[in-house]
Amino acid sequence: RDCLQADIKCLSGWKLWNRTSSKSLKKVLNEVKELSSYLELWRHDIHSIEGKFGTGIQSYFSFLRFLVLLNFIIFILMFSFVTLPTIISNYGIFNSSFAKIPPKNIEPHCTVYKPSGNKGLVYFYTYLKDLLSGTGFLEVTSLFYGYYTIDAAWLSILRYNLPLAYLLATFAYLALSLLWIIKRSVEGFKRNLVHAEDQFQSYCNKVFAGWDFCITDPNAARLKHRSLQYELQTDLEEERQKRKKADRTMKEKLRIYSLRIFINIIVFAVLSGCFYSIYKATVFSQENSNVSIRHDIRTDLIGAVQYLPSMVITLANFIAPQIFSFLIKFEDYSPAFEIRLTLMRCIFVRLANIGVLLFSLWSQISYCTTDKCKACGYNYELYPCWESEVGQEMYKLMIFDFIIILAVTLFVDFPRKLLVTHCSCKPVQWCGLQEFGISDNVLEIIYGQTICWIGTFFSPLLPAIATIKYFIIFYIKKISLIHTRKPAARPIRASSSNFFFLVVLLIGLLLAFIPLGISIAHIPSSKACGPFRSFNTSWAVVPDTILGFPTGLQKVLYSIASEAFAVPFFMVICLVMFYFIALAGAHKRVVEQLREQLVMVRFDPLFCVPKV
Repeated sequence: RDCLQADIKCLSGWKLWNRTSSKSLKKVLNEVKELSSYLELWRHDIHSIEGKFGTGIQSYFSFLRFLVLLNFIIFILMFSFVTLPTIISNYGIFNSSFAKIPPKNIEPHCTVYKPSGNKGLVYFYTYLKDLLSGTGFLEVTSLFYGYYTIDAAWLSILRYNLPLAYLLATFAYLALSLLWIIKRSVEGFKRNLVHAEDQFQSYCNKVFAGWDFCITDPNAARLKHRSLQYELQTDLEEERQKRKKADRTMKEKLRIYSLRIFINIIVFAVLSGCFYSIYKATVFSQENSNVSIRHDIRTDLIGAVQYLPSMVITLANFIAPQIFSFLIKFEDYSPAFEIRLTLMRCIFVRLANIGVLLFSLWSQISYCTTDKCKACGYNYELYPCWESEVGQEMYKLMIFDFIIILAVTLFVDFPRKLLVTHCSCKPVQWCGLQEFGISDNVLEIIYGQTICWIGTFFSPLLPAIATIKYFIIFYIKKISLIHTRKPAARPIRASSSNFFFLVVLLIGLLLAFIPLGISIAHIPSSKACGPFRSFNTSWAVVPDTILGFPTGLQKVLYSIASEAFAVPFFMVICLVMFYFIALAGAHKRVVEQLREQLVMVRFDPLFCVPKV
């Protein structure tokens, strides 16, 4: 203390004020951070789930909360820069106006677009059908791409370039999602490194340093006690699996490997059956969508045929994960690896299904046989505003996905709970309550989030629907977990689960880049609707905007986009990456050496400190 007071006396007034202010600022930031933790969404609910069912199931609900916040921010971004300026200019709010520039060098028949909005007396079931499919009265609202058919919005004397804002907002929400997921993945990776330490050391940390002595509330203490109990159970289960694997004889290894090969053949057959069914349904729908329609009954049949791909995709998404979850039990993997392998199999099915649907839509959009169609660049007769059509398909998939989740809870889980509780039949009691499968539930929300990322460009308000959907799903899954399902018999660790969930979500985001990139840069934009109707493609608004910049700035931008800049930049990035990889390897070797020295200090008497 005397040395500290002497140092303070030697400091100048400025340095002393700087040190005092920095300490005060840190104290304020810590208090704000502690206060903000109490405002965290579902904080009490997630802590309660962690205490009752373990950190593995808690990681699913934390992951769901992350997606709610992510979609809400994406909605705020798209609404602020795309929807709000369009609504303000359309209704003349704040003395605003809008400009529509007719497309140049475009055939007149390419600019005809008559939305199928409901007119006159409409039956109730028509509104319900439109609500589920995004057609009718919803097609002409701000939910879909076709509503934003203006070239510029004027606020007094300020000109707002809506096409450029639309494209930049799309890039912004994709970049935001990528950076946020990478940031959380890095944090999860660090926790994985900590949990990958020596098991004895991990056990000691939980037993001797795992308790929070600041806890005074009895309920919080009980939840913390249960959380530590589940963590220790997870450690014991992992050690049991390792010992069981080490004690296998050659005969047992041959049996388990043969069984895994046979099960993977079945998995491959299921995947092939799903893809073949979706392909045949898509081909059948395409062949019958162009048939001339004369009668009302024929119209209803054709409408049902058009929904056939979506129905087959929904059915495949529901059946395939159930089969994979059943088969994985016989492969004798650890609980964490079971979840990872099941997730990878199921996510491959679901994302491939979306790819098949988009491929079928693009093949219909690009199919041209006449000179009039080739003049437009796309099938203008069937898809005068093809972006809205794609947005409607993404909207339908999201709505159907939510309906399936709700229907399974109401019509499968609750009746099964009632049967198990009130029926004493042996078959019913043998089946028992269904386990809360973490892999299945994570797969559902990752699939829905991938649909949201793809569909936001074609339906700017889709993130709002996704936010509401995940908000409701949180309570549906919470009620289902507490009242109708039971936790998994084999506990899993939350740290590895959180990291792997984010990796799979990152795969979904990277796969979403492909259809969005093709739609923006390759497929000609609709000439009858949308902010890009005056451009050949959506990306064409970028070079058109650059042409309005000063000559010097144009040269700088073109030089940055050239190969002369890209190649050296790529080489520098590679060198930096290799440097950090080498640095990480060096740090890892230092850590291993320090651990070896600690072991020597613990066991070698020569390293012991003599008593004074």
